Amino acid sequence: MKSIEELYKRALDLKNRGMSDKEISTELHLSVNTVTWLLSKEFLKEKAVRDVKIGWRTIGVFGERVNLISEIFSDIIEEEANNNNFTVDAILGVTINGIPFATMVSYLLGKELIIYRPHPNRKEGIFSSNFASVNGKNIVIIDDVASTGETLKRTVSDVKKQGGTPVLLLVIASKMPDDSIDGVRMRSLVRTRLVGK
Repeated sequence: MKSIEELYKRALDLKNRGMSDKEISTELHLSVNTVTWLLSKEFLKEKAVRDVKIGWRTIGVFGERVNLISEIFSDIIEEEANNNNFTVDAILGVTINGIPFATMVSYLLGKELIIYRPHPNRKEGIFSSNFASVNGKNIVIIDDVASTGETLKRTVSDVKKQGGTPVLLLVIASKMPDDSIDGVRMRSLVRTRLVGK
């Protein structure tokens, strides 16, 4: 129970700093439903686990480790492009945690870099004008964790609305049972699953 209580305290602290449940879920690598559940203190009444926290701080504290994971992502992109006969024009990083990996993959593969920020309260997110545009490009989307897939689903939708073609989704870890989101193949380095009750 201690780890759940610690998550509750972290979630409550972030909520008190003005973050939305969606922003807290991104920060803590939990689903929005889990954050809402934590903040309602329902965990005090229940014994069932509702989510799995994904922490990758060991990777994130050193640029070299981010680079090594990015090399794996780059290898997967090349494998998928060869096996499925597509080209890649740009790499998109979903803020905040997808950006370091997308930046390194962009560098390693010599592709344009796109930065996307999902908006916590609106359906459409924002593409940063300081980076490459989306229109007319085949795009690989990179984020850290796929919990419910909602952020990636919104990203795919917004890329298509801007005239881009998402060709692959990459994450460090996926909590989802599916291998695709809205028809776009998703690859993860690790897939988590709850078994039993």
